[in-house]
Amino acid sequence: MHLLAVSGSLRSASANTALLRAAAALAPAGVTITLTDLVGALPHFNPDLERELPPAARAFRREVADADGLLFSVPEYAHGVPGAFKNALDWLVGGPEFLHKPVAFLNASARGSYALAAVRETVMVMTGRISEEGSYTLPLISGTVDEARILGEAELAAGVADAVRRFVMEIAGSEARRSAP
Repeated sequence: MHLLAVSGSLRSASANTALLRAAAALAPAGVTITLTDLVGALPHFNPDLERELPPAARAFRREVADADGLLFSVPEYAHGVPGAFKNALDWLVGGPEFLHKPVAFLNASARGSYALAAVRETVMVMTGRISEEGSYTLPLISGTVDEARILGEAELAAGVADAVRRFVMEIAGSEARRSAP
């Protein structure tokens, strides 16, 4: 199984990106998690470009199409969704790649409730299948949140690993139901 991790942050020391990297390190056997680096490379969304997609948009859509599920980790900026992340979602609206795609949210902070609510609404409108079981928010912690800390603290690592495992099981179960006679 292959999951695509999409960070809503372009920041090099992003806690959201660190969380997705930790999820990749904690993935169960047989599961690969790839972190896309295309969110910041996408041009501003323009529906006039749908006929002949810019290369970055075409590549991003291909990554989404090839994934069995999507892991999103999105920070909150001034009670809103980061523009680059919303732009990435907008590039998926015109194609079939995102339709009914399983989506789980890994949150680096419980303080990002406004952005999470907005992203959830957008994903639902786009027909994404949100996995509550596969979603996880790090407990409120002080200090730096980075991959080493998430992997090094047993409670954090277990929470992330368990969420990814539940998400994978949910995807596998829905695929089995769809292919059953």
